Amino acid sequence: MSPSAAINQLADDFALFSDWEDKYAYIIDLGKHLRPYPEQYRTDEFKVRGCQSQVWLHPHVEGNTVHFDADSDAVIVRGLIALLMRVYDGATAKEILDTPTDFVRTLGLADHLSQNRANGLAAMLKQIHLYALAVQSRLESASS
Repeated sequence: MSPSAAINQLADDFALFSDWEDKYAYIIDLGKHLRPYPEQYRTDEFKVRGCQSQVWLHPHVEGNTVHFDADSDAVIVRGLIALLMRVYDGATAKEILDTPTDFVRTLGLADHLSQNRANGLAAMLKQIHLYALAVQSRLESASS
């Protein structure tokens, strides 16, 4: 599924819930379905800076798509990571870079997260984009 299709699906999912308590429960449930995070990547190298909770994000490339393993020690943050994985996991580096991050605001997350969580979400988005930029640069160098 493309990032834009995933964002549309998330918007449809969020629209099913009338209040933010239910939306938080949905986000937490998303986190319960993350793939197990490989222990060998639970290191400082893959820790996302700028998050109050501990967050790990490990990228790997298969063919022309970028995949991520991710985890957090906080339940709601784990759910936010799962939400981001729905959008970005399995996308190409170009798709990741071309996807505007304003879907966070569209879903209402920006207005309903604490400042610390909002900063952490921004840090996760930034890290995903930095990884995609590195992959895209490597692919462009290899093709020239």
